[in-house]
Amino acid sequence: MIVNADALQVYEGWRILTARPSAEEEARVPHALYGHVPFEAEYSVGDWLRAVAPLLQGELRPIVVGGTGLYFRALTEGLAEIPPIPDEIRAEAAILSPGELLGTLRQDDPATAAKIDTQNPVRVRRAWEVLRGTGRGLSDWQSETAPPLLPLDRVVPLVLDAERDWLNARIEQRFDTMLEAGALDEARANLPRWDRAGGARKAIGAPELIVHLRGDMTLTAAREAAITASRQYAKRQRTWFRARMHAWRPVALP
Repeated sequence: MIVNADALQVYEGWRILTARPSAEEEARVPHALYGHVPFEAEYSVGDWLRAVAPLLQGELRPIVVGGTGLYFRALTEGLAEIPPIPDEIRAEAAILSPGELLGTLRQDDPATAAKIDTQNPVRVRRAWEVLRGTGRGLSDWQSETAPPLLPLDRVVPLVLDAERDWLNARIEQRFDTMLEAGALDEARANLPRWDRAGGARKAIGAPELIVHLRGDMTLTAAREAAITASRQYAKRQRTWFRARMHAWRPVALP
């Protein structure tokens, strides 16, 4: 069984743009946790961990694949059980800049501010929401982390290590392949509900294609912006893997 650990491939509506397995590929062997989350919904690492837990109990040996390091960290190191954050807190966070959020963290929760990736606005916003919504810092909650579902000594942990220039060229090639496969049509189909999108709006390339479809950017400019965003994301992935996955077995690419 192939189990998805990519935070964007969980959403329906983005098969091409998130490079989800094709219907033909999914028919070859069992696949799980692909495209099962509504386009308008939010989905957290806690949601994913609860969904993956029963898949580890069956007779089929799961192969967990994806690029979301936080999912793998929660799976192999455990996850703190943080209460749900009220919608009004999330709405408040959404109108503040990353600098404002980080300033509050550094003042009121310096322990968390010193630990998180302050260049990642999603992580900064999450830490702010936890502090504001629970009255306790994220690092405080993480100190009570539950045991992991799959400790590293029970799995074969592999991390792909790609050389930067090779990967950057592949990213450009892949986005062009997505466009040829119908990514623009996929974005056009999602355009009527884009303003209601939840986590699905984070799909790399989606904002750029939507802006193009609304007439505010040429397709050439949208393509270049999407490729740049994808390369920046890949850089953050490499940084995460090298900083957090020392115990994982590296597999060199190409």
